[in-house]
Amino acid sequence: MPPAEHADDDPELIATTDGRVPGRRGLATRQRLLECTAELLVATPWRSIKVIDIARQAGTSPATFYQYFENVEAAITVLAEELVDGAGVLAGLVDGDWSEGASWGTAVAVVEGFMDYWERNRAVFRVVELTTVEGDLRFQGLRVRALNAVTVTLARVIANQSGTSGSPAGSDPMAAAGTLIAMLAQVAGHRYGFEFWGIRTASLVDSQARLLHWSVTGRPVPEGARVPGSESPAPRTGPVVGGGAASARTASTSAKARPHR
Repeated sequence: MPPAEHADDDPELIATTDGRVPGRRGLATRQRLLECTAELLVATPWRSIKVIDIARQAGTSPATFYQYFENVEAAITVLAEELVDGAGVLAGLVDGDWSEGASWGTAVAVVEGFMDYWERNRAVFRVVELTTVEGDLRFQGLRVRALNAVTVTLARVIANQSGTSGSPAGSDPMAAAGTLIAMLAQVAGHRYGFEFWGIRTASLVDSQARLLHWSVTGRPVPEGARVPGSESPAPRTGPVVGGGAASARTASTSAKARPHR
């Protein structure tokens, strides 16, 4: 049986595992099951999550879960499909105003948007990244689809901006775009590792925005332009335990991991 469509699609296209079309209440239950799956992924290895865990978190029964998903992996696949929709917003940011007066603001907006996108979907991305490394072609395809729209849009923007002269990042716009998107994904994925060593998220945004701006426009950033909070820190000699974003993330993870009563 083909997997059910995800909750952002036309409700009439969503079917239960036995082929029925759920009503409004059923759609709400299905969405709640997806939300609880995502919550559990924050603090639990995905292969350790059981159907009964999701059902308990959602305040329902395993039988109800099986009405909408064949197994835990099917629910995670739906969540991964939703990454593709979220990437469309990023493509819109990339397709912004790169003229001289607005390009720095556009570069910062793209980087911040990418960091926010990754943060909202961090737990699902962790599963996608792991299964991709393991050779799961289905999740690998979802990862490619999630980032493809952004990469293609950025390549077009680079080509339009650089013309026949090429980007400072290379003569092939698609190669330059792919490299930049890989940078954004890696930095967003390891954000808390950077902060552990005292590297502020604002500084990460500032550095990436400068590289993106230069690669797209071939121009340095405007004099004095800087992401607030990215000022040079004191010299670091080791990890900075409990940095601001890391502490907030830890608190949020603990809160989400608590089972609903």
